[in-house]
Amino acid sequence: MLTMSTGIFRITVLILLVSAFSLGAEEQKKYLFILAGQSNMVRLDPEVSLKPMLEFALGKGNVILVKDAEGGRSILRWYGEKKTVENKSSEAPGDLYRRMMGKVDLAIKGESIKTIIFIWMQGESDARKSYGEAYEQRLRGLIDRLSADLGDAHISFVIGRLSDFGLDNPRYPHWRMVRKAQMEVAETDPCGAWVNTDDLNDRQDEEGRRVDDLHYTAEGFRILGIRFAEKALQLIKRCTYTKSALPN
Repeated sequence: MLTMSTGIFRITVLILLVSAFSLGAEEQKKYLFILAGQSNMVRLDPEVSLKPMLEFALGKGNVILVKDAEGGRSILRWYGEKKTVENKSSEAPGDLYRRMMGKVDLAIKGESIKTIIFIWMQGESDARKSYGEAYEQRLRGLIDRLSADLGDAHISFVIGRLSDFGLDNPRYPHWRMVRKAQMEVAETDPCGAWVNTDDLNDRQDEEGRRVDDLHYTAEGFRILGIRFAEKALQLIKRCTYTKSALPN
């Protein structure tokens, strides 16, 4: 179970990390953070911990945060150019990507962007529907598409790895496959990272027994925001960003 002391420790770690930055006060360009995914991203309130940590490190006026998420959706809704066998709904593949990009375009209009970080919290739907075999290719395709649509920018990204909810459930044989794909995508890109969520969904039932829920606890979401901020700041320190300037 998560405790308040765990949260305090992580905030302390983040402050120590921030103290190592030398992000000159003269910096005028903005840092763009795009948050997307399904229900656990829907329930993440970036105002609780993520945005305050980023603004503390980068300056309140330097952070542009765009969130667009929808529960119970496959990655096909963000990356999918045509109907596939497993997507038989009337909704067009890629429609949520287009909605997200509409918000991004409005948020960056007239702005000069230094850094783009994509924060992705999704995968439960694909794991439960046994779409795991194609998940890695689709996730890489989503990141590449985002890069191309943002002026061939070098995108850094943080993935919230699928939790342990379905690991031992025989109904979800692709659960481990999706987790592995997420880790593979993050670990093979020098500007990619993933965060653990296995301890964020722990709760107790009425008899005091530990239960792994599909969704995270209130404290779990607070810690998730801190973990995303930690990884994002590490990537900002480590990576060189845009290949070309975004259009104003």
